[in-house]
Formats: sequence, structure tokens, C-alpha cells
Amino acid sequence: QVQLAESGGGLVQAGGSLRLSCAASGRTFSNYGMGWFRQAPGKEREFVAAIRLVGGSSWYADSVKGRFTISKDNTKNTMFLQMNSLKPEDTAIYYCAATVTLSPWWRGTYETNYDTWGQGTQVTVSS
Repeated sequence: QVQLAESGGGLVQAGGSLRLSCAASGRTFSNYGMGWFRQAPGKEREFVAAIRLVGGSSWYADSVKGRFTISKDNTKNTMFLQMNSLKPEDTAIYYCAATVTLSPWWRGTYETNYDTWGQGTQVTVSS
């Protein structure tokens, strides 16, 4: 059983940066996929970014391309989300997710692509 723990959220002004971390513990594997989703107040949870831990292929939502970067440290079973040029509309609870069930065509852009979720970390961007 894999457990995920997010950290790094907080309050930042528009234009600022934050770096989120997601540490995996428990029964961990090197060959799995991880991703970030977010949920703003009154809205459904949406895809942000995903990455395959072997190979490092990554995918982004159009709304964050060029501003957010997903990365990994396999030696520490940790995934990161570097968020730059933050906007008030980025305000949300950010969740990390993981799966050990990968197909060759896995892209991680849907919630159903994952079987383990973290508790979330709040990101608030003030204008």
C-alpha cells in the first residue's frame, strides 16, 4: 500500500512561485505514474500535470503549460510541482496521486488513471 503526503502549499502573491512536494511511502515502486490535480472552491477537481517515473514523460493541462513544471526524484520517491507566474485562478487544493498500474499508453490526465491519493495542500494566490 502506497501512502502519499503533499507539502509546500501556502499563500503567495500573483506572479510569485511555490514548489509542491509529494512524498510516497509504504510499498513503493520505481515504475509508476504520478500526477497533480487541483480543486478550486465550487469547482470539480481538474488535471494539472502527470509524469511517468521511468522515462520521465510528462503531460500538462493547457492552463499551466509554460508556468508549471513537474519533476521527480526516484531515489527519494518524491514528485515535485514547481509553480511559477502564479495567478489568482490557480488558487485551489492541490492533490497528488499515484498508480502502479501503467499501460504503455498511460498519460495520467484522468482521475481514473490513479488508485492512490494524498490529502491535499492548499495553494492561495492573492491578487
